[in-house]
Amino acid sequence: MLTDTTCAWLDSALAEAATGTPAWEPYFVAAGRHCGPAHADEVRTRLLRAAGAEPDTLTRLYHHGTAAERRAVLLALPALVTGPEALPLVEDALRTHDTTLAAAALGPYAATHLTPHAWRHAILKCLFTGVPVTAVAGLAERAAGDTELARMLADHAAERTAAGRPLPADLSRVLALTAPAEES
Repeated sequence: MLTDTTCAWLDSALAEAATGTPAWEPYFVAAGRHCGPAHADEVRTRLLRAAGAEPDTLTRLYHHGTAAERRAVLLALPALVTGPEALPLVEDALRTHDTTLAAAALGPYAATHLTPHAWRHAILKCLFTGVPVTAVAGLAERAAGDTELARMLADHAAERTAAGRPLPADLSRVLALTAPAEES
């Protein structure tokens, strides 16, 4: 957890962000240097929230940012964007081979806004790349009774078995979540 003494620089950064002018953006970029990589995500997301970053700003920071900066943008989405306008950022992150971006992309924003088709493919990506499904927000709710996801998971398992490859550890967990809810 980030404390005031961990990063005294943060007060200046948050004050600048609160002004709403683009002068805060260099703080966003420098967060890892000033507060350390362990706190960079938290510092960057706090800056984005303090600035009330709009989708256009988030998109620019994402596309011009490092992987760490992109991850912070993705983590901040649920607090900053209520509609689907930031979905292209989530979709871009899910196309990458960076598992930290994929995990960040599958937070609460994706749980709310990804289409069922895109969400199912994101779950398969997690299984294929080793992203723990614990990173997927709303997994149990979205997977419940999803027969199409169950079919896709069974197909994935059959392909891996036929190729002599081990099954992902989380596959059986997700498959169990797709079972229809019991009626009372």
